[in-house]
Amino acid sequence: MTTIEKLCTASRRTLLSVGLIAASIGLATVGAQAGECPAGKTTTDGQKPGPSAHSNVTDDVIGSIDLAKEKVALKDYKFRMRRLVVQPGGVVAWHSHAERPAIIYIVSGAIMEYSSSCAVPIKHKAGEVAVEKHTTSHWWKNEGRQPVVLLSSDILHDAQDPKTM
Repeated sequence: MTTIEKLCTASRRTLLSVGLIAASIGLATVGAQAGECPAGKTTTDGQKPGPSAHSNVTDDVIGSIDLAKEKVALKDYKFRMRRLVVQPGGVVAWHSHAERPAIIYIVSGAIMEYSSSCAVPIKHKAGEVAVEKHTTSHWWKNEGRQPVVLLSSDILHDAQDPKTM
């Protein structure tokens, strides 16, 4: 290989490395803000309770594990995964996660979350994740024209209604 070819190969590797680093930083920045309460908008007196009934939502349990039979031995608790489809105009009513932590993956579409801990509504888009901790009380609405598909994984106490969103 000639000196010029070696320099060209080294330059390409350097450019590729710089490009990958820049892309990673860009993705990390976007990921840190996407689907979260905007900076400076977090509060303890955010969105007020919304609708008290679900509408135009299907909620199917697609799998569950009895945690009493697992190494964690959480008697009367299940780890479950659900598929929710929220039709245009559909609502997941106001609810709390005080005793039911969950992680929601937005499969397709976009949906608005109205959270008690954020002064403004939060838009969640396909590919994002919403974390619902014990401090989360909120409701969701599909304000778009297409159905929104969500995958929800949560820990449910058996005494609760297994279809409670």
